[in-house]
Amino acid sequence: MILPIYAYGQPILKKVGKPIDKDYPDLNKLLKNMWQTMYNAEGVGLAAPQIGLPIRLFLVDTVQSMKEEEEEKGIKRVFINAQKVKETGKHWDYEEGCLSIPNIRGDVSRPEVLKIRYMDENFVEHEETFDGINARVIQHEYDHIEGVLFTQLLKPLKRKLVKRKLDKIAKGKTDAGYRMKFK
Repeated sequence: MILPIYAYGQPILKKVGKPIDKDYPDLNKLLKNMWQTMYNAEGVGLAAPQIGLPIRLFLVDTVQSMKEEEEEKGIKRVFINAQKVKETGKHWDYEEGCLSIPNIRGDVSRPEVLKIRYMDENFVEHEETFDGINARVIQHEYDHIEGVLFTQLLKPLKRKLVKRKLDKIAKGKTDAGYRMKFK
């Protein structure tokens, strides 16, 4: 089932997610719905707060955004109760967007390498290191479970330039091309 994506201005997007355990109700159904919702909105990641759940859960699929000959460099994973272990490498700027903030994009500077500990959908623990675009998408979704939006990481001038657009989104004055939930 395709779920509505919570829009900028929804309080849940500012909350730190709570850990879950293997007994979380209907987890498999939730994951299936999240994948469908993400693909319907043409996203590469989706976090539980974006569908109204204050939990530490997000999923990522960068395989679909890779060039055909580089698909094996992408990842498709579920991250439960993720915790950053270490971020290293040079910071690099990349234009990010967000399903909760349609039609707004901006350069965000992030470290190029991320080491993260998480559980997969079977509650098997992993500790892995990611780099490049995989690290960036994970960092973006991880921010969601920490109550941080990419617009908070924009340079001050850019933040000022998008403020009016953000206010319009919060009031429901946007067309994303997918179902959204506003205040």
